[in-house]
Amino acid sequence: MARSPASKQLYVALLRAINVGGHTVTMERLRGHFGDLGFTGVRSYIQTGNVFFESPEEDRRKLTADIEEHLRKKLGYEVSTFLRTVPELERVAASKAFAKHPLTPDTRHCVLFLSEPLPKSLKLPVRSPDEQLELVHALGSDAMAVLHIEKKGHTFNAAAFMEKTHKVKATARFFHTTAKILEAAKGA
Repeated sequence: MARSPASKQLYVALLRAINVGGHTVTMERLRGHFGDLGFTGVRSYIQTGNVFFESPEEDRRKLTADIEEHLRKKLGYEVSTFLRTVPELERVAASKAFAKHPLTPDTRHCVLFLSEPLPKSLKLPVRSPDEQLELVHALGSDAMAVLHIEKKGHTFNAAAFMEKTHKVKATARFFHTTAKILEAAKGA
């Protein structure tokens, strides 16, 4: 069902390169940058670049490009942006992708938010050459992976792996964090 021109869509912006690798920004400042773009209802969740906002714009490619360009100008570095709606995050949260992959002290469940869907020809599951990441499910432009932790405190860079091997931009969130982001978005 199409929205009326005056209605606004609630988007969740999942940002890559926020408060990691020396790229620090306060959430207050980040929310301000989203407000600069004319978005309303701007909120953020935790310090890793999860921003909720409303916009009447339906063209996600344009919206993504506008956000990425504005953040590059304001922050001085690239910030890959992945937009999802609440129903899309609900589908991810409801996924049974990890049903056959229980959590253990040596594994983590991860959601990869991608700029494009993975090729339909890709046969899952797929493991990284070092076997630290196992792609187990794809759902549109989102993929679910099991991370196999080699050593305590070290987490495999799943987004970098996806960008290198599958030529798509990516950002990652743990599955339990994704569920919390969804609940925070719905709490508007």
